[in-house]
Amino acid sequence: MAPKVLVSDRLSATAIQIFRDRGINVDFEPELGRDKNRLHAIISEYDGLAVRSTTKVTEKILNAATNLKVVGRAGIGIDNIDLNAASKNGVIVMNTPFGNMITTAEHTIAMMFAVSRQIPEANASTHAGKWEKSRFMGVELTGKVIGVIGAGNIGGIVCDRALALKMKVITFDPYLSEEKAQKMGVKKVKLDSLLQVSDFITLHVPFTDQTKNILSRKNLNKTKKGVRIINCARGGLVDEIALSELLLSGHVAGAALDVFAEEPATKNPLFNLSNLVCTPHLGAATTEAQENVALQVAQQMSDYLLTGAVTNALNMPSVTAKEAKVMRPWLRLAGHLGSFIGQLTDEPIKAVNIIYDGSVTTMNIEALNCSVIAGILKNAIPYVNLVSAPFIARERDIKISTTNQDKSGTFEGYVKVNVVTEERERSIAGTVFSDGKPRFIQIKGINIDAEIGHHMLYTTNKDAPGVIGTLGQIMGSSGVNIANFTLGRAREGGEAIALLYLDHPVDEKVVKQLSSTGVFQQIKPLEFDAS
Repeated sequence: MAPKVLVSDRLSATAIQIFRDRGINVDFEPELGRDKNRLHAIISEYDGLAVRSTTKVTEKILNAATNLKVVGRAGIGIDNIDLNAASKNGVIVMNTPFGNMITTAEHTIAMMFAVSRQIPEANASTHAGKWEKSRFMGVELTGKVIGVIGAGNIGGIVCDRALALKMKVITFDPYLSEEKAQKMGVKKVKLDSLLQVSDFITLHVPFTDQTKNILSRKNLNKTKKGVRIINCARGGLVDEIALSELLLSGHVAGAALDVFAEEPATKNPLFNLSNLVCTPHLGAATTEAQENVALQVAQQMSDYLLTGAVTNALNMPSVTAKEAKVMRPWLRLAGHLGSFIGQLTDEPIKAVNIIYDGSVTTMNIEALNCSVIAGILKNAIPYVNLVSAPFIARERDIKISTTNQDKSGTFEGYVKVNVVTEERERSIAGTVFSDGKPRFIQIKGINIDAEIGHHMLYTTNKDAPGVIGTLGQIMGSSGVNIANFTLGRAREGGEAIALLYLDHPVDEKVVKQLSSTGVFQQIKPLEFDAS
């Protein structure tokens, strides 16, 4: 029987035809995404579900989708899809992360022109018959300094377009190497420097704990008088109340926002300010971009349903069915090793060498590499997946190398990840025990045996009496239960590390308590995917 796909949001007729041409039965109901009760009632009939942003693919929907094999999202964001519930139900989630990069970058440039020449206000005034020629004095872009926060896929395109406009381009991106910046023709700077000298500041980073309110009140006050700010990335990157006050005071000459902390944005402290240009999240809203992502998702879903090929999956590795059973725990281990490195590394990564030892050398090394790299990058790029990880690494000039070696130690097989940055090297190794559970077995050359949990705490210190008691006392007084406690040291009195597997995450208050003891050189809460 031919696979059956439901399209519950608006996709182009060409995308629908791709399904039909491939022999897939497709039901096109573009308004169904607004009717969650009916979607819940019929979803069990389908092998695939294609959506944009309107359809909410909730745990309830996924639990009812007894035949569903794949959800395809025409676009980057998957805020409307419960990824964990999909994984638990064995449903692959695919997106199209590169379909709207040009469109979003072009919208940024358009917004920069609009705010620099006050085009919306001038347009409204002229339509009203006022002809206020002297009121709308703009500024040229040529020769101005544009500060680009985040020089990845979209930010990199903005840099290229700004250079073509003869602007001076500087960028803040902890993951951008100096070599890559030079190739791009931009100058890499610290955030404070960017804030102080930029005439225009544009944001191109995902919304994470690290980037939330990156333009906070404090940082906005560091900007030069007359700066203009553009955000076509994600809401929540800018303190909207502080920005409104600085727009009113004139310190910020203008702002152009396509995204807001709360959307749909029907009320906002920024609204109705004459020096604000705003649009309703139109970054990807061009005919070309919408067509590109629609065609891509139809092709990807068809390939999977008909041949088993997996492209741009966020919760499944690109491995064959035969490999999957054996490799699943090793893929989890590889992701955890990368995640550990990624959560501890803020500076640009120059090179990654992955060593495979013993039995693991016979497995699908490419898939394991992808899992390691995705783990490393995920802290900075939440939407990264096993397919896009190598592409993003290449874009960032991260050199990936592998070494296969015969069984050389206690374990039948293990994986070791060595990472080189501009300032240091880091290493971590792990294996999979006979129970199928991944373990960390070495960090910084120090041998350990650490079970990996969802919530963990990593500390380093000089080997000395009382460290265990200090950790236990502070965790206990803070109500954080320790499920597992692993210690290791290089030598007596030398460097020592601890890994705590916790029942609950530690907050900033606990970290400050630990730091105030003066015992620890490094304190880092860690989170690992428990699925």
